Amino acid sequence: MATTRTQGDAETGNGQQQQQQGNSRKHSTASTGGILSGAPAASWQSCYYCTREHFKSIQEFVSHLRNRHCTREGGSFVCRYGFNGVCASLPLDGVSDRDYDAHVAKYHVNQLTREMPPEWGVYSAAQNLPAVLNDPSRGKQSNLFTKKWGEQFVERTHVPASARLPDITHADFAVYLGSIGKRYRWHERRQQQLERDIPLENGTGGGSIGSPTHLSSVPDIFLKSQLQLHHAPTFKQVFPDLMQSSDSSPATHQQTGRQLQEQLSQYLDVVEVKIAQQVSQKSAAFFHAMTTQHAILAEMEQAAEQVRQLRSALAQLHNSSVVDSFKVLRYAKRRQHYNLTLDKLRLMATVHKTQPMLQLLLGTQDYVAALDLIGTTQEILSAELLGVHCFKHLPMQLSEMEKLIDKMLTTEFERYAASDLNRPLTPEGLLETDSVCAEEDKLVAIVMGLLRKQNFSFVQSYQQEAIATIRAIIKQLLIEVLSRSDSDQEISLTGAGEQALELTLPEWIALLQRSSQALTSILERIKAVVGIMQQTADAAVGAQDTVNLIDSEAFLSASHHEQLRSHLQLLLQAVCHYCHERCANIVSPQSLERSSASEQELSQLSDIVEQFSETTKSICGVSSVPLQLALKVQASRYAQRFHSEHKHKLSLLLDQERWRQVDIPHEFQRIIERMSSGDYAKPEGSLISNGGGNPVLLLEGKQPYALVSASLMLIQMLYEYGGSAHRLPLLASYHSRNVVDLLRCFNSRSCQLIIGAGAMRVAGLKTITSTNLALVSRALQLVLWLLPRLKEHFHTMSGYEAIERDYQGHIKEIENKIHGIVSERVAAQLEAWEARPPIPSQTFRHISRHLVKLHEAIAGVLPEAQIHEIYGVMHSNFKDRLREQLLKLNINNNGGPQHGVVTSELTFYMETLRTLKALPAPQLDNGILEDIWLY
Repeated sequence: MATTRTQGDAETGNGQQQQQQGNSRKHSTASTGGILSGAPAASWQSCYYCTREHFKSIQEFVSHLRNRHCTREGGSFVCRYGFNGVCASLPLDGVSDRDYDAHVAKYHVNQLTREMPPEWGVYSAAQNLPAVLNDPSRGKQSNLFTKKWGEQFVERTHVPASARLPDITHADFAVYLGSIGKRYRWHERRQQQLERDIPLENGTGGGSIGSPTHLSSVPDIFLKSQLQLHHAPTFKQVFPDLMQSSDSSPATHQQTGRQLQEQLSQYLDVVEVKIAQQVSQKSAAFFHAMTTQHAILAEMEQAAEQVRQLRSALAQLHNSSVVDSFKVLRYAKRRQHYNLTLDKLRLMATVHKTQPMLQLLLGTQDYVAALDLIGTTQEILSAELLGVHCFKHLPMQLSEMEKLIDKMLTTEFERYAASDLNRPLTPEGLLETDSVCAEEDKLVAIVMGLLRKQNFSFVQSYQQEAIATIRAIIKQLLIEVLSRSDSDQEISLTGAGEQALELTLPEWIALLQRSSQALTSILERIKAVVGIMQQTADAAVGAQDTVNLIDSEAFLSASHHEQLRSHLQLLLQAVCHYCHERCANIVSPQSLERSSASEQELSQLSDIVEQFSETTKSICGVSSVPLQLALKVQASRYAQRFHSEHKHKLSLLLDQERWRQVDIPHEFQRIIERMSSGDYAKPEGSLISNGGGNPVLLLEGKQPYALVSASLMLIQMLYEYGGSAHRLPLLASYHSRNVVDLLRCFNSRSCQLIIGAGAMRVAGLKTITSTNLALVSRALQLVLWLLPRLKEHFHTMSGYEAIERDYQGHIKEIENKIHGIVSERVAAQLEAWEARPPIPSQTFRHISRHLVKLHEAIAGVLPEAQIHEIYGVMHSNFKDRLREQLLKLNINNNGGPQHGVVTSELTFYMETLRTLKALPAPQLDNGILEDIWLY
């Protein structure tokens, strides 16, 4: 038997055991697969990375690796049995199932040595590559890609001591060491004394954890709560030598058994020594328990007696109080059941009276209450009276009654809508008031019932009825108009109420007037009915700012209320749109295809359409298009006819024009003044009279314009266009385009007649003179002056810039034509000129005569600035041709006789220009005498 150890030896053993637990995992011996002989544990008996995972066979270990440390990617298997989930032998490659089993058997099951993965510490950290590459203090590194990655990738730098930390020396701890020194030395002496006393108490030379008397020498298999020797692994651990030496001799078996018996005896002695130590340590408590056993028994007897007395008292209490109390509770429960039964009977009696009550409610048109009664009764039957035999047919009867009420509501609503819409219309000149809705209470009751049933189809039914009423009204009005007419033709009406034959335009306008009045009355009725429907829906949803029309709680949801409101708004819009369509058929090109409306009739038609459009917009809140389109079609036809007449008239006037200046009547002067101020209100007929006139037209009181008769008629036509657009703004857009077309026609036709010499063939002119050209240019300039004012009046003119460019180009072309004629004649004279007396020569006399004739032709027509421009071009051409002739004649500026002749000729030429004042004053000096010699 091993000697017992003292408490100090146990403490020393505990300290050593804690030191062993702090070592690496590879030195641990706590494993179920450990061998008593101290051999190292097999690699398959435990998992490196899963705590408390131990295996009894290789198959369990392989199954654990496949389930916990393996991932399947498609048909491949990747081993994850390693540090950070990466196998050292098969890092990232996927293998087949058979190769995976071979890999596990080779590298993990049959592994002879096992090493734990390195634990991460503060010194395990390496450099961060992104941080090194992006270090702003490093700059560009030339040897970055030639270094070996690792801890030495970045040069180590010495970190200087911080100036904020003090310098700590040994003297700073002198006070602490002086105060703790005595206690530490006393602790050392006490520890040494304990170490000397422990071996003496145990009777041995000192024990350690590895000594036979320490509990750690006993294998863990013997310390478990269950030792099952019938299991092969357990038996193998307990008797290892017997399992390994099955073929040895009997003597060997005896020796092995004797050694095993001694070893087990030694384990038993160790355990007994530890038990004895525990008993010796707890002996005082054991003896104390034995001495207090008698006192505990006495207390137990006393407690048992008290329990018997308590049970007796509880039995008496049960008989005297509890039984009677339970009877009271039972009777109260029975009375409650009787009351519930009575309530059920009363409820059944009330349900039995449902059908008579429904008849009464339907007789008073309280449809909402009737539907609520049906709903409540059905809820009671399904919840509280479920299974009552006498009411088994009542739910079906109530469902049929509910369907009947729904059909009744639909029929009543259609009958009400037809009777309300077909009531006689109000007399002409009177409008429908807010009280146009007949039997408002009946309508509220019907609509409330339909809303209670969530039957929103009544909106569509009312819309169809309204459309049918509108169609019938228009057909009736058309019949009345046809009956009043004197036509004997057969009347044929289409289904929509339009006539297949023709009516006069006044009859169509009268029909449209009466139709708009009748439809306005009908729309007012529809608006009033829709308003009542909306109020009823607001009351059904429980709106606070509406009149309370129901006695029950709100039953219409917010979503259904919003849906109904949108449907009612769409109803008003659809009905108004249909009214516009029917009225549009009256004024459509199909109905008026052979009618030509005058401006007055078109104005009357426009007033009717605008008034009706405003009325429908106030009712439905949306503008309708069909009637406006029909009106625009009529306006377009009128504008086209108006333009065709004026354009044809202008073409005839241009063809008959003799292109001579005429006097300007005072009426045209007033037209120009009104157009200048933008006043088109006065009709043009009131401005024309047979009074005298002025030879020129004055613009803004100072600019004279000499014009032909066609120009005057063009002014009158433009004023007529502006006046028509002023009186009928609907025609402004059409007239603005037509005005541009009219001006383009005037420009192109005048160009053909004058520039193209068409007037010689059409009007019988013998020749196109400079006066004719000047008058055309002046007419075009007048149009250019009017263009900005016309654009301001019409607000917009498409093609304004193009027509302005065309007119300016035409004016420039006329100027080129004028000075081109004279320049050609001057050039012809200069070609035959020779520098010899007499002076002035015949050539320069002819040149002067041409200049004088041109001035006489255009001086009274064109403004002075334009005359200066024309003569300036001719003067420049004259100098160019004269220089060519001087070069041809070899005449130089040498003061010779020929030079004197040239000077005299030019002096005569300039004197003619001064007499005519054909050039600006600075250009009339004798500078030509020097300029002519500059080449």
